[in-house]
Amino acid sequence: MDKKSIIAIALCLFFLSGHSFAQQIKSPEVSGTFYSSSAKILSEQIKRFLDWAEVEKRDEHILALICPHAGYDYSGSVAAYGYKAIKDKPIRTVIIVAPSHYEYFDGVSIYPQGSWQTPLGNVPVDSELSQALIQYHPKLYFYEPAFNKEHSVEIQIPFLQIVLDDFKIVPIVMGKLSYENCEILSQALLEATDGKEGILLIASTDMSHYHTYKEASEVDHFTIQELEKFDPQSLYHKVVTQECELCGAAAVITALLYSKAQGAKEVEFFKYANSGDVTGDRQRVVGYLSAGIYGAEGGKQMSEENTGILNEQQQKKLIEIARKTIDEFVTSGKALDFEEDDPLLLRQMGAFVTIHKQGSLRGCIGNIIGQKALYLTVRDMAIEAASSDPRFLPVSAGELGQIDIEISVLSEPKRVENVDEIKMGKHGVIVKKGLASGVFLPQVALETGWTKEEFLTNLCTHKAGLSGDAWKNQDTELYSFTAQVFGEKDDR
Repeated sequence: MDKKSIIAIALCLFFLSGHSFAQQIKSPEVSGTFYSSSAKILSEQIKRFLDWAEVEKRDEHILALICPHAGYDYSGSVAAYGYKAIKDKPIRTVIIVAPSHYEYFDGVSIYPQGSWQTPLGNVPVDSELSQALIQYHPKLYFYEPAFNKEHSVEIQIPFLQIVLDDFKIVPIVMGKLSYENCEILSQALLEATDGKEGILLIASTDMSHYHTYKEASEVDHFTIQELEKFDPQSLYHKVVTQECELCGAAAVITALLYSKAQGAKEVEFFKYANSGDVTGDRQRVVGYLSAGIYGAEGGKQMSEENTGILNEQQQKKLIEIARKTIDEFVTSGKALDFEEDDPLLLRQMGAFVTIHKQGSLRGCIGNIIGQKALYLTVRDMAIEAASSDPRFLPVSAGELGQIDIEISVLSEPKRVENVDEIKMGKHGVIVKKGLASGVFLPQVALETGWTKEEFLTNLCTHKAGLSGDAWKNQDTELYSFTAQVFGEKDDR
């Protein structure tokens, strides 16, 4: 019996026993230690921190915060900067993603329903969103021990109670640090929050632990420089190699993946300090960071600037699917069946499969708009490129050892209002006029060396059957997109 089945049975027994989990109130774990158990003292302390914090107001939607989770006497003044940035914002659900300090488990524990108590009152769990996440993937489930004794989620809640009104939370504790778990959770969050407004993600983390003040400052500023790159995979590798230190690294990487997929491009740093700045003890300090990520709200679309979304393992998987598909179809005429559980490869995304033979084009067909799971689109387009490109005869069995495969995974097309928006080598372009249409992938500009005018002229004439200057007409529609391009030659 799998873990999800056990959890489902346990929950059913809990309900049948006469208890209502929906009404359950989770008592605080660290009230009186990490923060005051007095509502008056706690409220006054948080408000004092907020008064001290100065953050430039921005109109953009804030997608995520990076907040420390130490005791308020140590990190509260740093955390206040992030909370000052969201004060009185129309936020309705806060997803708090935090590390596990006491329980080791492989997966992500999501608190399903009920409410969480602090000295300032009770905060309800967004049970609808929690359940949507749990149902997304077997690695997302409710593992109650992950929340026992844990402070990294709870420490964020009193600040939220001061700066927001009428909000819910989704408490999440991440177990084993793995890039796969970060990807699964980020994709689940994108799917579950698609179209919803008033969503904020908090990545709960401290920075380096127990170095001298000087050493901690050096390590933490290197980590901040890495965060500035906005490259979640690079950050993951530097955490694994201990070049960067973040106890909530999985939460931060998840926040970067989630935000990047919605078009965010950078982290705004509000405040850095370490415990030595507060206590005066500079021999064994802990680093704290407050930062925000701004971007579009409520969408799971892959941004035009975010085509580097597939990691190396996912790229290799798609290349393997395309190669096996072509080899089998050319030799037997049969289409292979594949099974895939990678959340990103299950997303509906446009893709082209290109076949080259000894450096020359041998076939290229694709879908601009995703109509199936990405891995199935790649499989189907591999067959089409090998057998149905009208410019070429079908690939023969004797050619299989001479061809190489390239895949282009596409962002969603965006209407071009002015051709100055088109960047050669970066943007592919679709032209549409009436029933006529044509497309060039971004790499066409690099392979031909065309100017923008030559690129658009050839697109109109050779791909859409229009006059060469049709792209200049007001009744002609142009759309741009980007592509993440990878292939078999990349592995050689």
